[in-house]
Amino acid sequence: MIPTPHITAKEGDFAKTVLMPGDPKRAKFIAENFLEDAVLVNDVRGVNGYTGYYKGKRVSVMASGMGQPSIGIYSYELYQFYGVENIIRVGSCGAFHPDLHARDIIIAMGACTNGNYASQYRLPGTFAPIADYSLVEKAVNACKARKVNFKVGNILSSDTFYDDANSGMEWAKMGVLGVEMESAALYCNASRLGKKALCICTVSDSFIYPEENTTAEERQNSFTTMMEIALEIAE
Repeated sequence: MIPTPHITAKEGDFAKTVLMPGDPKRAKFIAENFLEDAVLVNDVRGVNGYTGYYKGKRVSVMASGMGQPSIGIYSYELYQFYGVENIIRVGSCGAFHPDLHARDIIIAMGACTNGNYASQYRLPGTFAPIADYSLVEKAVNACKARKVNFKVGNILSSDTFYDDANSGMEWAKMGVLGVEMESAALYCNASRLGKKALCICTVSDSFIYPEENTTAEERQNSFTTMMEIALEIAE
């Protein structure tokens, strides 16, 4: 089914690996600053998708929007209809861990959630969405090579940005490193469709150190280490 209800690209327009930031402006920034010969292949609803080359590798980048329903739609259509094999989310997150500061990196090995995305699979229990290990390993090695401060572990994909229960530190008690809003749905889709996925997040703010919060412009344009790591490990 090409085009899909949400993507107007033609068959073959996307590379095997797609970087997926939440923000369409971050997708544009990556395309304009890191990809050679980048071509706009989708702009439905302002969700920009580009395909170009990074050090000779054909790579795509497309925004996911905010939240699990949004990334659930776009990642499913890329995997199922456009032949995409790997999606690497490059996002921002809030950190729960005292060893993580603004601009540090979380490699999300697993994704907890307070949402119900996985209920569609009618499983007789609780599904634990996880990343692809080969992508995790490559991301870890890339972080070590750059001497970047990073942690690997669980992240929380929350359906609520403004959390009335203020439950973030309850998740921290269980070793969850930080919170974002998309990875669990991405990992579910990858598992269901036999594909690969990874979330790499840059810490944009901290529940421990609130004075370190970054601006929207900084999140859009300055989290370049995360972007370069994702591009380096693209298959």
